[in-house]
Amino acid sequence: MPRITSVVLSILCTLAGAGCATRASEPGLLGDAALKAYAAKPFDKHAMMGQTVELGRNHGLPVVVEFPCADVCPQYTVRIIHYRLPAGADCAAAGGVTKSVAVPVAITVMQKTFCIPAALAADGGYYTR
Repeated sequence: MPRITSVVLSILCTLAGAGCATRASEPGLLGDAALKAYAAKPFDKHAMMGQTVELGRNHGLPVVVEFPCADVCPQYTVRIIHYRLPAGADCAAAGGVTKSVAVPVAITVMQKTFCIPAALAADGGYYTR
């Protein structure tokens, strides 16, 4: 009987540990204050250039951070924090603010439109050079 109990406990602990590890790797809920705090922090241009990171969910919408760079990398890497909306969704109806930002492309920049969380739209925290 003790052998069966220890095997069952081992299996339960393994499953619980796997569940925690899976949950820890998933993006979580992200309030406006946490979003502003993230936007206020500096970032490592070399480590992040070319990356796209799922940050979490703000007001039920997925928030992603893009770090595009073009010809002079990593010096020209920028950070753009925005909502990832489903195809055909309206930004304003979802609670976001539509903004056009300069994205590095080749030796120039191109204006690209993003749906920005309202908490970051007013102060420009969604875009960092």
